[in-house]
Amino acid sequence: MIQKSLRERLLGRASAVALAGFVAGLTLSGGAHAAATQVYFGDTHVHTALSGDAFIFGNHSATPDTAYRYAKGIPVVHPYHKAKVQLRTPLDFMAVADHAEYMGVTPLTVKGDPRVMATERGRKNHEMFKEGKGALVFMEMVRSINENKPIPELNTEDIRKPVWQQITRAADMHNEPGKFTTFIGWEWSSLPDGANLHRVVLVKEGAEKAETFLPYSSIESARPEDLWAWMEKTSKASDVNILAIPHNSNISKGLMFAMKDSEGKPITAAYARTRSEWEPLVEVTQTKGDSETNSSLSPNDEFADFETYGVLIDARNAVAKDPAAAGNYVRSALKNGLAIEQEVGVNPFKLGMIGSTDSHTGLSSPEEGNFWGKTAIDSIPANKLKGFSKRNSGFDMSASGLAGVWATENTREALFEAMQRKETYATTGPHMKVRFFGGWDYEPNDAAASDFADRGYAKGVPMGGDLTAAPADTAPKFLIQAVKDPVSANLDRVQVIKGWVDSAGETHETVFDVALSDERTVSADGTVPAVGNTVDLSTARYTNDIGAVDFATVWSDPAFDASQRAFYYVRVLEIPTPRNSTQDMVAMKQPLPEGYPASIQERAYTSPIWYTP
Repeated sequence: MIQKSLRERLLGRASAVALAGFVAGLTLSGGAHAAATQVYFGDTHVHTALSGDAFIFGNHSATPDTAYRYAKGIPVVHPYHKAKVQLRTPLDFMAVADHAEYMGVTPLTVKGDPRVMATERGRKNHEMFKEGKGALVFMEMVRSINENKPIPELNTEDIRKPVWQQITRAADMHNEPGKFTTFIGWEWSSLPDGANLHRVVLVKEGAEKAETFLPYSSIESARPEDLWAWMEKTSKASDVNILAIPHNSNISKGLMFAMKDSEGKPITAAYARTRSEWEPLVEVTQTKGDSETNSSLSPNDEFADFETYGVLIDARNAVAKDPAAAGNYVRSALKNGLAIEQEVGVNPFKLGMIGSTDSHTGLSSPEEGNFWGKTAIDSIPANKLKGFSKRNSGFDMSASGLAGVWATENTREALFEAMQRKETYATTGPHMKVRFFGGWDYEPNDAAASDFADRGYAKGVPMGGDLTAAPADTAPKFLIQAVKDPVSANLDRVQVIKGWVDSAGETHETVFDVALSDERTVSADGTVPAVGNTVDLSTARYTNDIGAVDFATVWSDPAFDASQRAFYYVRVLEIPTPRNSTQDMVAMKQPLPEGYPASIQERAYTSPIWYTP
């Protein structure tokens, strides 16, 4: 940690500009390695009015152009209430990821586009929208995906191609190498029997190559194996680089990270190899809940239940019966991946972590105090309060999340390559900077060194990397640095989460508190006093009178067994801050809503570092 005198000067009183300068000096100093990678923050998962669900829930005007302008920090008009809105901290990169299923069909139907009106189904749906029955039309399309009964006349190339071109060309128009990066992408939205198996698919290349194909959708197939086969075929045929990012495993009915393939067969080495090749990352946090873990799966983790969410995307109004299924959560997947690797030789769930918003407003707004809704209609407090569907209140959604990527430059090529090597992390919204290295030779003074990153790379591997061949009688050491967002809350603590598999194939986990603010220590029974809470529920404000500006430490695993496969990742917690629901109700001078936390602890999750005997 920084010297106490400097901490006292900065904590809760420094201007954003002064602290930003301090942070820059702390994280960017050093030699070639420090200059080689910088952290860039972005969102790989934003929906515009071209997505049917976004349109139905009030987004009739936010185009891909709107989405990119907002991400750059340019003021735009909100698609629902029409007020001017602006992102407090602009992003470094973004991807529009509209649903491939019936992409653009809903707005085209409402407008009476000739390509839609040329079909009997299109004309019927147009009339239903005019009669105020648009929700029924949309639910019919969702049901067709749930039941794998596509509507072919609404999925023609004549309809899809111009919509795809609008997306690809907006991305190219807004791509500014070195300043702001756009990725061309879409969402493959498989919903077998209401289980969320969605993936965001990203392409490294630009419009010229991306327009040689159309986005693969679950209308073609709802099986992930078929998506991966299409990715392999298309990457060769169109000379493009593609990756897929699963999201919302928390509402997958246990299927996202099941121990079997989509046909119920045991995972083989071939399956594991294919999956790990095309899906290097997972979106661990977003507005529809956090997918790190659950207290039923991690009973000894006091921070396990964060923004839990259990409503299925199902036209039949189904609610998840077992939201705590192991296949729903990333930490369980990481553990089970070790067990599968021990059995078949390949880990299918060797996943790096990112966050993104899954915003359906066209606006990437992961800030609790500047949250413009999951959907357009729940962007105002009154609509959140009354709920926007029979199953959901707007307060079920939290402003989250962001992807942090350590890349050599802000370009498509560099960011994509960093994602492939998993040098990434997730945050639930704040732009906190987190470094995580693993090796065998780190020393305590490396944490305080001005060339921190140089030493990290020179002596070990960064987040997303692998450690092998442990030296005799040596435990791995981890070099960790976390720096607060200059305009957000101070930090509570840094934790290392370890998972491992024993010789019998049983998996285990434990949480280590490795750095604590305010001179707290871990007690003999392993507990830590809470950092406190400065949130004023009458004003929905907090102060930075507690917590730390930064942490830097070297930690070694005290229970290392060189014969056991293991992973380690870092979780960084902020001090408590007011949730968006608290801020909304204070704004309306009404009591806080029941069933929702008044304050939350924003957090970051790094990609793991794996150890293999």
